[in-house]
Amino acid sequence: MGSEGRVALVTGGGRGVGRAISLALAEDGADVAVNYRQDAEAAASTVSEIEKLGRRSLAYQSDVGEPASDHRLVERVVADFGFVDILVNNAGIASRGHSVENTDPEELERVMRIHALGPHHLCQAVLPGMRERERGDIVMISSVASRSLAANGGPYNMAKAAMEALAGTLAKEEARNRIHVNVVAPGLVETEMGRRLMKAVAGIEDIRALDRVMPFGRVCRPEDVAEVVRFLVSERAGYVTGQTVFVDGGAPV
Repeated sequence: MGSEGRVALVTGGGRGVGRAISLALAEDGADVAVNYRQDAEAAASTVSEIEKLGRRSLAYQSDVGEPASDHRLVERVVADFGFVDILVNNAGIASRGHSVENTDPEELERVMRIHALGPHHLCQAVLPGMRERERGDIVMISSVASRSLAANGGPYNMAKAAMEALAGTLAKEEARNRIHVNVVAPGLVETEMGRRLMKAVAGIEDIRALDRVMPFGRVCRPEDVAEVVRFLVSERAGYVTGQTVFVDGGAPV
C-alpha cells in the first residue's frame, strides 16, 4: 500500500519541496489538496500535474500564519474531499539574516507563526477527523537549522525547533489514535528559497556551483525530501512515529 484512497493536505504545496511531496503522494494514490499563499499559477500547475496522474486535486489559497485561516482551510478541504488523513506542514519562509540583537520583533513573530503556530492550528483542525480514519499521518518539514543553530538565523532556528517540539508532543498524544507524527529535516535544497538564501548569505548566483562540495556530489533536490515523506506515510513505516529524519547527505553540522 502506498497512499491509495487517502487524502493529503500539503501546505506550501505548489512549489519546491511542497510540489515534489504533492506529486509523490499522488503517484502513490492519494488525492491532494494543494495549499498556497501567493503563487496561484504554481499551485494550478501542480494541481494539473496531479490530475494527469489520475488523482483528484484542488488548490486552496490560505495564509497558514493566521489561526482562523487554518481552520477555514481544513473545513474547505474536508467539504471537498470528505476527510484529511495525511497532513504535511511544509509551508515556510526564511528569516532575514540578522543577529538576535537586530531582529525586528515583527519578523520573529511572522516566522514563528508560519513554521510553528500555523502547524499547531492545522493539527488541531485535522485531528478530530483524522482520529476517525484507519490511520493518520502528520509530517513536519523542518530543517537542519534546528540542529546547527547557525548565527544570524534566530527566528528560523527558533521556529523550526518549536515545530519539532510540537511533533514530538503530538506523537506521544496521538499514537493511541493510530496517528503517526514524524519530522523530515533537509539541509540546503535546490529550490527558489534555497537559491535566494545562497545569493543573500554567500553571494552565490548558481546554487549548482555548490555540487562539488556537497555530499554525493550534488545539492539536495526536492524529490529527495519527497521520497522520505512518501515512506513515512506508507505501511512500510507502520511502526514509525516520533522520529526526525535528516535529509542532508550526512553533512556535518
